[in-house]
Amino acid sequence: MDTTGTTVTSSFDPVAEHARTRAALAAAVPRLVRLLKAVPDAGAPSGVPDWTVGDVAAHLAAASLAYGSAVGAEDDLDWAALLPPGDDLSFAERVTAVNATALTLFGPDERAGLPGFLAERAESFLEATEGLAPDTPVTTPWYGPGVAVTLATVTGLMLSETLVHGLDIARGARLPWSIGPEEAGLVIGQSMPTMMALALDEEKARGVSLAVDLVVRGGGPRLAVVVDGGAMTVTRDAAPRPYDCRLTVEPRAFLLVAFRRAPRWKAIASGRMRAGGRRPWLATRLADLVAGP
Repeated sequence: MDTTGTTVTSSFDPVAEHARTRAALAAAVPRLVRLLKAVPDAGAPSGVPDWTVGDVAAHLAAASLAYGSAVGAEDDLDWAALLPPGDDLSFAERVTAVNATALTLFGPDERAGLPGFLAERAESFLEATEGLAPDTPVTTPWYGPGVAVTLATVTGLMLSETLVHGLDIARGARLPWSIGPEEAGLVIGQSMPTMMALALDEEKARGVSLAVDLVVRGGGPRLAVVVDGGAMTVTRDAAPRPYDCRLTVEPRAFLLVAFRRAPRWKAIASGRMRAGGRRPWLATRLADLVAGP
């Protein structure tokens, strides 16, 4: 049936998918460690504007500290000293400020040991969360006062940090790096339902009414993305409803476009992202409504 109301047959098993995400993270981190050890010049520009390859590695280390602290795998961090003051910052402003502070946590001597540090922190995170339910709440103050997400979201975020920033490092160092379709699909399914809604630009979303049926090819997740009343909800395998459009995507292409690592037009021109339904042109509004640091 078309996007005016499709009956969805779901095979989504949150426990099994979270287990696959944990396994993907456990496999991706050693690849990242090998990549970092092979970097010829940590001062080279990376795939992130204004950041060197070494800066990206320091950001990854800070992220591993934050997520480890959130699940009790590391010593508690002094969040009062790390977080920006005030509660009135937007999501993008807050994350940008936290990222800037994170780069100062590791000096030149400490940065030399980041490959081993990242390996240890990933292992600690996986050990601390072994056997916990995917919907276990995890407090994430760097996203906002009182903000908590699920363990599944955090695990997906750690995988996305590893994969996407691994690509940033590889681009700067001119070394190979791969992101597989299954890995990308796990990031989309585990972290994006929460993070897309958190990162909504409320100013741009004011007065917008939009419903997109997001279908990830190759057995990936299916997301109902609905913007209404200045808020966004993203639901896995939602009940049938009318949609403005359907966006069918290849997982890696969508991941790179969503994280602004690849141009949207290129994914569309190559057929890796395709819109259909009653008003297909509205699919492009999603990227404009979700803020990035």
